Amino acid sequence: MTRCNWAVSDLMVEYHDTEWGVFTTDDTAHFEHLSLEGFQAGLSWETVLKKRRNFRKLFADFDPVVVVKYDEKRVQEILQDKGGIRHEQKIRAVINNAARVLEIKEKHGSFGRFLFESFGGEIKINRFKKMGDLPPKTVESAKLSAELKKMGFKFVGPTTIYAHLQSVGFVNDHVVDCFRFKEVQAGYPK
Repeated sequence: MTRCNWAVSDLMVEYHDTEWGVFTTDDTAHFEHLSLEGFQAGLSWETVLKKRRNFRKLFADFDPVVVVKYDEKRVQEILQDKGGIRHEQKIRAVINNAARVLEIKEKHGSFGRFLFESFGGEIKINRFKKMGDLPPKTVESAKLSAELKKMGFKFVGPTTIYAHLQSVGFVNDHVVDCFRFKEVQAGYPK
């Protein structure tokens, strides 16, 4: 079975085979992925995935209604938790971004749908032959990054946003000979 070549450990294979590139507009999934992508900046994705279960505990299963209420005491507790990534600006970014997500939901009804419409409302299917062909960012991710930054989001640079678009299936960047390339497309909305 051929996979994208970054899926080498059991954890990465599981993520690749079940989640990466699967289309969703679910608000909780988007808030979680955006938060995890922010934590990944400067680290490996495998490092973040290893801590995912603990991140869910630390950030109330990425419920923005709960996270937005985190106070200084809670920030300090998260900073002391060895199971997370103890980067103060990234922790504060998650709390800040929870507020921004709630603002978008109030104004537009759904954070995930807002992102999809802001991306153009169409899934982009790339046909890369090898992982080295994938760009770290695109014009579209830079545009969406700038829009989110104007709205007050933190840790949402163009590379982070492109990784987000890949993870939630707005972009299919499985290489063409990967068995998931066609499988994720089969799950796209018609």
